[in-house]
Amino acid sequence: MTGYNNDAAMEERNVRDVPLGKKRFIVFAALFCFMVFVVLVRYAFLMLAPVEPEQVNPSRLLIERGPITDRNGRILALQTRLANISAWRPEITDIDAFCRDLAPVLDYSPGDIRERLEDSSSDFIYLKKQVDQSTVQRIEQLRADKQIRGVGIEPIFGRIYPEKRLAGQLIGFVGDDNNGLAGIEHAMEEELTDSGSQVVLTIDTNVQYILEGIARRTLTENRAEAVMFLAMDPRTGEVLGSASLPDFDPNDIRASNEQSRMDRPAIWAYEPGSVFKVFSLAALLDAEAISDQTVFVCNGHYERITSRGERIVINCLGAHGPVTAREIIVYSCNAGANYAADRMGTTAFAESLRNLGFGSRTGAGNPGETAGFLRPAERWSDRSKPTIAMGQEISVSALQMLQAATALANDGILVPPRVVSRVVSADGKNIRTFDPGPARRVLSAETARMLRSYMKDVTSEIGTGWRANVQDLSLAVKTGTAQITNPRTGAYSSTDFIASCIALLPADNPSLVLYLVIVKPHGEYLAGRIAAPPIREAAEALVDYLGIPRGRNPQVEHSGSVVLPQNRIPVIESTIPDFTGYSKRQLLPLILRDDLTIEISGDGWVKRQDPPPGTPFTGGMVITLELE
Repeated sequence: MTGYNNDAAMEERNVRDVPLGKKRFIVFAALFCFMVFVVLVRYAFLMLAPVEPEQVNPSRLLIERGPITDRNGRILALQTRLANISAWRPEITDIDAFCRDLAPVLDYSPGDIRERLEDSSSDFIYLKKQVDQSTVQRIEQLRADKQIRGVGIEPIFGRIYPEKRLAGQLIGFVGDDNNGLAGIEHAMEEELTDSGSQVVLTIDTNVQYILEGIARRTLTENRAEAVMFLAMDPRTGEVLGSASLPDFDPNDIRASNEQSRMDRPAIWAYEPGSVFKVFSLAALLDAEAISDQTVFVCNGHYERITSRGERIVINCLGAHGPVTAREIIVYSCNAGANYAADRMGTTAFAESLRNLGFGSRTGAGNPGETAGFLRPAERWSDRSKPTIAMGQEISVSALQMLQAATALANDGILVPPRVVSRVVSADGKNIRTFDPGPARRVLSAETARMLRSYMKDVTSEIGTGWRANVQDLSLAVKTGTAQITNPRTGAYSSTDFIASCIALLPADNPSLVLYLVIVKPHGEYLAGRIAAPPIREAAEALVDYLGIPRGRNPQVEHSGSVVLPQNRIPVIESTIPDFTGYSKRQLLPLILRDDLTIEISGDGWVKRQDPPPGTPFTGGMVITLELE
């Protein structure tokens, strides 16, 4: 034990004799060697460990989307391969040549590109986003031929809308990450990203084209702020066309604004005016608050003294004298509608209007749809009931008006509207059929037929809608001119109006509802003069297109069996075939292929193609087709 203690004492004495600086050096060296050892062990572990898949943030993955088509298979939205073009400044050796060579390819001036490069605080700059494959090929050729450096190509999925502005607000658009931001693109996000499933709309492209053409002329001729024009089959609730102007091209979203992107028929709420009288009179007649023979006297205004001594006066367009429900509709008599509403209790009247769908969303397909505005009955003033009866102090959407019209068209059965028909898988199987809700009886058949009879007389020489009359076809029509509230004063404007017209045809057995709304027309503003004529024009065109029977265009009976030519499906094998005569719908199987890109311009059938027939096929090839 003694020897051990002596050795320990000697060691302790030797340590004390080491200088302090040398002690610190020894400690530092020991720590440094330990850290180097840890780093080397960790590096060896990482190098020898099995490689794990890279963890990617799912929210940043670009999802391939399925197409959107109209009811006949015509493509309205389609997936395509695009690219973002970027610059990496450290690799650019000759900025003048870089700008000069890229400018014509990107449709910029050399100065535009130089400005982007010089103004950016980052070495990485996006030069242009979402360019097509032909642009990508030209840039790749530049990199190969001129050895241009510093330009990057980032492949992405993109979206093209072959019909451009047609039904743009209804279809919607996607963002840079290919996620739906508005319209059907947003509402059907889950379905469109489900293995390329196809969303089929109820819209008929030809009907949409007719409505948009008439709506555009109406907007221009009346110098209006906006126009909505809708067509629907009341038997099924299928919306065949939904025009909303001003509009936009979803291919160029950056050139649009919020107003042009608004799906007004679903989102915008407004006071409908006298068109609403057909629904308020239907509620009154159905509840037997009034009868077909009840007479009211219109001396140019409605007047009533309330229990509190308040005097209520509502003016009419003229002194119509004695009027029944029929004359109230034919002349659009405010006073008659006001006096008729006095015959029904406030709560019962409010419930009847809610039963017709007012104050609730229709569920047609737009997640941003408005419910309109119908105040609870307990909050109505003494003036509310007569005012609502003529279409004021209530806000509606155009879709709500279509929905309520189905009750008149279907002998009392209300059918909710819809714009989405079904979802079809990539292999052609129906995945889901859309039904916004069950049809339900809201009026008696007798009441509905009575209102249609009144509306037929609106197109007579004494009615407000005589300009909507179509030869050898009966229409049930109602016009309406509504004042717009001035947001600054809260009072009705004396210069701003909404002119509208609704039509059911044929009147005796309707298979089509048309509804036109003109917002803030300049000059003439009476609906009978500016809204009825476009209804007539649309009826003339759509009756023939849809095959609705009329005097000079009767339907004929046949066996119901017809033989159609077999639908051709283009096939690409070793060479490019001749695409002449193919339609967009026939080209759909090729458009969905991953090993080539189909770029389509125009409408109709293929007239020209590049590359020409017989060209050897190579993977990734771009085929351009021009349709006429």
